[in-house]
Amino acid sequence: MKIQNVREAEERPVERFPFKGIQREVKKVGIRWLSQAGPPDSPDYGLRFFTVGPLGEIPIHNHFYFQTMYMLTGSLSVRSHKPDTEEVIHEQEAGPGDVIFVPSMEPHSMKNLSGDEEATFLCCIANVYEDDD
Repeated sequence: MKIQNVREAEERPVERFPFKGIQREVKKVGIRWLSQAGPPDSPDYGLRFFTVGPLGEIPIHNHFYFQTMYMLTGSLSVRSHKPDTEEVIHEQEAGPGDVIFVPSMEPHSMKNLSGDEEATFLCCIANVYEDDD
């Protein structure tokens, strides 16, 4: 068992996310890994604490793992995209107490629309392997 305060976890800047082989710039985003299991570079499970600064942005990206986010402070514009055209197909504002679920490989992005308030959220990731049977 491990118990720690979120402030004890080192915050690291997130600089880029890949999508379709292109590295996309991330703006004003920090991550703190609170727990993880599996390989360090691609964990099967993890709980992370994100800070998105004023006007910060996580560009379109996708990933194999399933992701659930729980908004703590501030608000974000959360978008899902068509994989082939990157067109926004759904956009909604999420704020404190909201839960966002992103299925495996769904292209999505987020933006803090506030010019003076940061947004924070917890993000749980888990790889789910389906049987071939």
